Amino acid sequence: MTNSYKKSMNKTVSPQLPPGFSLPAITHVDRNWFVMSSDPIGSVVTKVYSDRTGTQNVKYGLETFGPPTPFKIDPVSGIVTVNDTLKDKENRTYSLWVTAFDGSSIPQRTEVIASITDKSGFRPNVPRPPPFAIPNYPTVPMPSKFPRPSQSTQLTETQTEKTVLDTTTAIITTTIPFDKEQDNEKRDRIQNEENKKNITKPAVEETSMGTDMPLTVIPLIAIGGLVIIVAAVIIFVWKKNSVNAKIKKDDMSKDSSGIVLQDATMNLWDRPRAYSNRYESWDSNHLQASEETTISKEEPRDAWEFPRHRLRIFNIVGEGAFGQVWRAQAIDIDGKKGEQTVAVKTLKENASEKEKADLLQELNVMKNLGTHPNVVRLIACCTDMEPTLVIMEFVSLGKLQQFLRDSRAERHYGNTHGGSQFLTSRDLTHFAFQVARGMDFLSSKGIIHRDLAARNVLINDERTCKVADFGFARDIGGTHVYERKSDGRLPIRWMAPESLYDDIFSVKSDIWSFGVLLWEIVTLGSTPYPGLSAGDVMKKVREGHRLEKPEHCRRELYNIMYYCWEEDPTSRPDFKEVVEMLEKLLCTEMDYIELERFPDHSYYNVQHLDGEKL
Repeated sequence: MTNSYKKSMNKTVSPQLPPGFSLPAITHVDRNWFVMSSDPIGSVVTKVYSDRTGTQNVKYGLETFGPPTPFKIDPVSGIVTVNDTLKDKENRTYSLWVTAFDGSSIPQRTEVIASITDKSGFRPNVPRPPPFAIPNYPTVPMPSKFPRPSQSTQLTETQTEKTVLDTTTAIITTTIPFDKEQDNEKRDRIQNEENKKNITKPAVEETSMGTDMPLTVIPLIAIGGLVIIVAAVIIFVWKKNSVNAKIKKDDMSKDSSGIVLQDATMNLWDRPRAYSNRYESWDSNHLQASEETTISKEEPRDAWEFPRHRLRIFNIVGEGAFGQVWRAQAIDIDGKKGEQTVAVKTLKENASEKEKADLLQELNVMKNLGTHPNVVRLIACCTDMEPTLVIMEFVSLGKLQQFLRDSRAERHYGNTHGGSQFLTSRDLTHFAFQVARGMDFLSSKGIIHRDLAARNVLINDERTCKVADFGFARDIGGTHVYERKSDGRLPIRWMAPESLYDDIFSVKSDIWSFGVLLWEIVTLGSTPYPGLSAGDVMKKVREGHRLEKPEHCRRELYNIMYYCWEEDPTSRPDFKEVVEMLEKLLCTEMDYIELERFPDHSYYNVQHLDGEKL
């Protein structure tokens, strides 16, 4: 190889880059991170490094869109560590981006999936890319196993032979001179051969048509025979069933001694005879009309309906003045085989027609809701007969109100960074954040709850809060406002002024109730306005009195409560804004609820007050 050729090759391999342009750093990062929930803060998850292509050092970073992630990365070394407790984040998955920037080239962003496993370290299935679709290539048709000669082919062959023969004859005649006798003899011989071919051709065609006929008739004969066999089987089964039915009927008409009992009495009865316990009119015309009416009134089966016999009821998990919630086992429900634990809501025996209508109204609201992780999900229902059963997902730890009150007895309150298994300030703030997300979903569906309180929020083992109890909820559609028309027990301590005095409910009145619920969370389930009666509460609220800031609650969190209690409903925030404000608090490292300063005896619980819903 010559020197000039080598130089040209080198120029081709390393092209000149434009001024000010440099290749980006090549980043090496594990795309799937797995961390156990028992790993302490500061544990190393992985390390990111890059191949330098320039003169400056590479700086690393983490980006995410959504809730904050419990990870951080050292911008110089690229070491990823845990920066928050993982005990309340088991079986969660985070999507985030690792960034690498060397100051001169284009920043590099690599998406990774971080999964937090339980203490056993079991790794969930990692998302896989979709399979590559291989195109279907056309298949070459196989030649027929039994080719059949066609009539058109035979005719073409005949015409070709005749043409060739005529051409040959003409050539022979023109090139070789014969005498007249030889020419006549040859012409006669050729004519005879043509006559023989014309005579034999139809016979060949008839023979070929004869061979085609069996190939067409055989499938028809086979199909006809199969139809005859199926018909014979059906007739045989029908006759056998009719004979068995007749024998069974004869046996029923005999007593134990085998004597037939019907002839002596039934012959004296000239009216229509009853063959079952279903009532039938004596008027045949009326009977036909009633049957047609019944058929026309039949409605399509509701997809939410579930057979009652596949439910096994165990024990009561919640009870009110008129309703009860039971723990039950359902078989083959919600598209899953086997038994599944569910919650069944029903009414007590002394429930009035109004309570029954309220339960059906709650069921209709839940049917049209859809699913959200912070809203209790409807699974099925039983409305074919009384009592009506509303089957919902089972939320293991019950009401948030009782969960908060029980946490007082622990006498141990961890902080944000201590990894405590008990309630922390971050836990309580996260409870409020989840409830706000659930209410934001309901308001987007045109639903007002009208009874938002800690007693109507459920919590499960994973400390996920779910908005429940839609007995007061109404679908306001495009009106945005609901005016109450009927009387009943009201949640006075959670109601906005326009609801107390004008019976007007809207999303803004739910915002007021959320502010009171946030106060409940901060005070670990205390009753709002302690020491005041329902009448005093209504008077104080109308005069502008608001719940006081608890001593252990920081001003930043109390400001959100106070924002929800604006006198003018239009000045209150919506749930989307509340979600954003609480999310900002969660992103900081500060404890906005100082539980070590919680005054045990300053707040007390009121269990029962006449005329109030608590």
